[in-house]
Amino acid sequence: MKTLLLIPTTSQINMQTVAQNVADLTDGTIVAIPSHDELVNAISDNNLDDLLETVIAEQSAPVSVVVGVLADESRPYANRVNRELATGFDADVILVGDNDIRLPVFASVFGGIKGERIWGIIGTAELSGKVQVVARTDKGGHLSEIDGGAFDNYKTSERTQKLSPYAFRNQVVRLAQNAKKRIVLPEGDEPRTIEAAVICQNRRIAQCVLLGDPAKIRAVADERGVTLPDDIEIIEPTGVIEKYVAPMVERRKGKLDEAGARQALQDTVYLGTMMLQVGDVDGLVSGAVHTTADTIRPAFQLIKTAPEYSLVSSVFFMLLPEQVVVYGDCAVNPNPTAEQLAEIAIQSAESAKAFGIDPKVALISYSTMNSGSGPDVDTVKGALEIVREKAPKLKVDGPLQFDAASVPSVGKQKAPNSDVAGDANVFIFPDLNTGNTTYKAVQRTAGVISVGPMLQGLNKPVNDLSRGCLVDDIVYTIALTAIQAV
Repeated sequence: MKTLLLIPTTSQINMQTVAQNVADLTDGTIVAIPSHDELVNAISDNNLDDLLETVIAEQSAPVSVVVGVLADESRPYANRVNRELATGFDADVILVGDNDIRLPVFASVFGGIKGERIWGIIGTAELSGKVQVVARTDKGGHLSEIDGGAFDNYKTSERTQKLSPYAFRNQVVRLAQNAKKRIVLPEGDEPRTIEAAVICQNRRIAQCVLLGDPAKIRAVADERGVTLPDDIEIIEPTGVIEKYVAPMVERRKGKLDEAGARQALQDTVYLGTMMLQVGDVDGLVSGAVHTTADTIRPAFQLIKTAPEYSLVSSVFFMLLPEQVVVYGDCAVNPNPTAEQLAEIAIQSAESAKAFGIDPKVALISYSTMNSGSGPDVDTVKGALEIVREKAPKLKVDGPLQFDAASVPSVGKQKAPNSDVAGDANVFIFPDLNTGNTTYKAVQRTAGVISVGPMLQGLNKPVNDLSRGCLVDDIVYTIALTAIQAV
């Protein structure tokens, strides 16, 4: 799918007429954006993301045509909305207007007149040939002197669409709603968890099961000003422990007797994990107050790894301003071998694919290709060979420094023959120290939402939260878990 975002740079042109002309030329569909009042209200309520998410979710035609907002004194929000529309749709921008002085100013919102977003101009300004004039308009806004070849080429050209944060969030929620899964939350009386469970229940993202004292959970909900839905499930742990003693002894045969199982099940994470193991729930989310080890240890012991994998790893979905990328492993394996690093790369690529990302995998190192040497670089090189042998169709390369993997100009300079360098969207870090530090640095300094860690390689979905997680983080982790359970 492709989107042409038409940005008006003057009030003298009839934009609806221009949009219809462009839609006719591209066999496209016009997508309406919210009204002035809706945009003002959403911005005032700090709710613009949710409003635009619903617009972007409607995109389904091969080519969509969207009219942006004219920036003038009556619309101080125009540049922000236009930028968000361009990002959300991963749109190609056409500037519509005749003033060759003002056009570069409008283009600056999208990275400048030479930026990759600017596809063309409708108007009379040539701009020294920096960008193509695809059509000219008469006073009524009708296109004349159309460069029909440009539009024909646009319709037929192939374009890899970046998955925007808007599209990712909408897709995750939609897939989770369709999954209709039951997710257990062992930290049932934790305030953020309660709030997230209520959101998930009300939006039908999952059927949430809170483990904890019902009276305490209701008291915490009241303190947060949250109304618990009638259909949310609250289970008092002491009332169900006995049901899972025998299955736990069987699962840990020779390692645990009934007394030991009964004691272990006092821990709600163990209890929730046994509920998952026997099929009473479809997934588990914990970690708002428990450590990563406390969350995943029961899963290692009771759920165990899927037959095709030898280890469990993790990924974060990093919602960068322009696209969603995958970081792995940032939570589980401290110093993976070449074989383990290769398995992490393959698992992460599969996770990316499951959520709509066409994986281009970069194995990260302090060296790009053969620029450096040493045991750490050799491990990455060894991992690359294994991945290419086990997954020959996967686009993967390494060793790559982070800038060579993520910045097109650097990738072209440092690894000119790579089909991944500069365009990677799955980043595999060489060790836990690098991965965990990098994701937290990006998350906190750039204000990026990180969804995860999502565990990979288990027989059934168990996911860990950061203890610094926000309510939204928990909501999307519950959604990811529901999707994994399908």
